[in-house]
Amino acid sequence: MMTKRNDYRSLREQMVQSQLMPRRIRDGRTLGAMGRVPREAFVPEKYRHSAYDDRPLPIGEDQTISQPYMVALMTEALELSGGETVLEIGTGSGYQTAVLAEMATRVVSIERISTLAERARAVLQQLGYTNVTVLVGDGTRGCAEHAPFDAIIVTAGSPGVPVSLKEQLADGGRLVIPVGSRGYQELNRIRRRGNDFITENLGGCVFVPLIGVQGWEWH
Repeated sequence: MMTKRNDYRSLREQMVQSQLMPRRIRDGRTLGAMGRVPREAFVPEKYRHSAYDDRPLPIGEDQTISQPYMVALMTEALELSGGETVLEIGTGSGYQTAVLAEMATRVVSIERISTLAERARAVLQQLGYTNVTVLVGDGTRGCAEHAPFDAIIVTAGSPGVPVSLKEQLADGGRLVIPVGSRGYQELNRIRRRGNDFITENLGGCVFVPLIGVQGWEWH
């Protein structure tokens, strides 16, 4: 049974009203972006009927598309005003990338799994996002070529904060990253003030592991 475009639009509006706003997602730009990006375009066809469910969904390669609320929470935590260059670590489906592209001037996204990167790149292009660059590589190294970044978001759980990402964060910038064990993390927002990094705990979460030389080893 196929879901019509208007039905998806209705589900998207319902997601914003029932999942995000009651959980204190207040930033109007974040709510607006979440209300515009067609989440169904980023999930495998067999899961499209569940695209706006209040949960993560599998996207292949043992990876997931995050729960809508978590996408909104992390996006809001970046405090984007519209003129930023953002680095995303872990492109995955490309959904979070699209939300960021709605809100920032430029988004550089790094994905270590080439098949996911190619798929995300194709969907983003099809949807008309021209301010996104999707790269394949080790996200824990960041992307020195395009640094510094006004905001950095990491969509996988890390054992610590990669030094490269701290170095590539602009003065005054915000880094949002889940830090902890492979099975449970705390979502941290880190603000750079010169050579000081101020950490704020935004609560518990569970993400797939961040694999890389400054993250978890692959096994």
